[in-house]
Amino acid sequence: MLNVLVVSSILKLLLVGAYRSTDFEVHRNWLAITYSLPISEWYYEKTSEWTLDYPPFFAWFERLLATFAPLADGKMLQVDNLNYASENTVLFQRLTVIVSELVLYWAILRYRRSFGSKYVNWVIAGSIFLHPGFLIVDHLHFQYNGFLYGILLHSIVEMKKRRYLLSGFLFAALLNFKHIYLYMAPAYFIYLLKAYCFQPIPTPTENGHADRQAYANVSRFSLVNFIKLGATVVVVFAISLGPFVYMGQIPQLLSRLFPFTRGLCHAYWAPNFWALYAGADRVLIIIGKRLGWSLNQDALGSMTRGFVGDTKFAVLPQIDAIHTLIITVIAQLIPLQLLWRKPTFNNFLTSLVLCGFASFLFGWHVHEKAILLILIPYSLMAANTKAHLKIFIILSASGIYSLFPLLFHSAETPIKTIFTLTWLLIVLPSLARTLHTPLRAVLHPLERLYLVGLVVLQIYTDVLHTVIFGTGKLEFLPLMMISIYTALGVCYGWVRLMAGYLNGTI
Repeated sequence: MLNVLVVSSILKLLLVGAYRSTDFEVHRNWLAITYSLPISEWYYEKTSEWTLDYPPFFAWFERLLATFAPLADGKMLQVDNLNYASENTVLFQRLTVIVSELVLYWAILRYRRSFGSKYVNWVIAGSIFLHPGFLIVDHLHFQYNGFLYGILLHSIVEMKKRRYLLSGFLFAALLNFKHIYLYMAPAYFIYLLKAYCFQPIPTPTENGHADRQAYANVSRFSLVNFIKLGATVVVVFAISLGPFVYMGQIPQLLSRLFPFTRGLCHAYWAPNFWALYAGADRVLIIIGKRLGWSLNQDALGSMTRGFVGDTKFAVLPQIDAIHTLIITVIAQLIPLQLLWRKPTFNNFLTSLVLCGFASFLFGWHVHEKAILLILIPYSLMAANTKAHLKIFIILSASGIYSLFPLLFHSAETPIKTIFTLTWLLIVLPSLARTLHTPLRAVLHPLERLYLVGLVVLQIYTDVLHTVIFGTGKLEFLPLMMISIYTALGVCYGWVRLMAGYLNGTI
């Protein structure tokens, strides 16, 4: 694994000067806010449009990084120095991502020790650390997902070891770093409640000894364990939110964390159910115009950019936040009821992925980067069975490709394409080898055809679209095609995983 770390670090250092999105300025601004202003102003400061909208632990993380920033360039810490990006500033911020990713590296080392040092676990650990999603989102686009998913994997490892309190502590801390992980909280709550707060009662056998196989469904609620678990979570949230409770700033903090004024879909449609819904509405508009249907005129010019009030549908029913909440909750309750009845670690891991799936597919204003909520934890199950590997292949191909539009400059096309193909060509055959099956035998011909379609779509969006329509024409069409096509793969993976989990075949 040390070789993986060295090679990975060299590659990421070579990308220091590559494309970076506005998220780079977002985090530079947060460095400046947390360093230059008192804590009482952190969630009120709005000189920049990129206001602080992550939970307090992440704000303190930025403050820690800012401590070292003057060694590179102190000007980056000036709040009014908008869009500042000197060479030293760029190098410093890129290095913070690389160094903070050591938390992920430590987590995958612990994963190998806890899950066994078999060849398959080495492959999975390496595939996570070198995941194209991290390269695209963190080391080019610019975020700190490797650091955050490192905390998540540490929590999962502790759960595997049955250190329930420490696992709960780490997950509670993670929620206070980035609240998107609330999507996974139901799986944590159900499993910790059933596995830790309900204690199995041994059933005596004829010889008077306890039969551990006979008490799987006989348990007793432990109030002591429930209090310990609750206190652990409360302490974490008290440390995080306490200062803001004292200052009376919780309403302001919540307004930053949960801006419900945004539209159903993000600027670039995430590959989820609503991308298919919005795409179907666009098709129906064309049909409706030909057949003389009555259409919602306000929706005809809307391209569902994710702006306030901009998500409108001309034919299909309008979708409000409450609708997405209800559907998401129902989609999560389906696997959670099985986790409650059979609280095993494997069921916990599957329910964790399915909870992330439900929120990604049916949530409100979902970002395309949230696909990592599915791809990273599912990697831990990729080689459990042939069925798991089938789903992993479809999800990895469609999910990673859905991130390609984040890097829209031609200079980054070879980087994202070559790295992703190399990762797929190394990881997938290696996982198939551990299951003693040819990779070709894992997929149905139609599934292989879907993967070929991704290649064709890449050629069209990168080359043929401009050749056919010209530069600057129908710019939203390639993005819409990518969203819809990858959404088909992601939704297919969800259906396969949900069905297999419920009928016990996966």
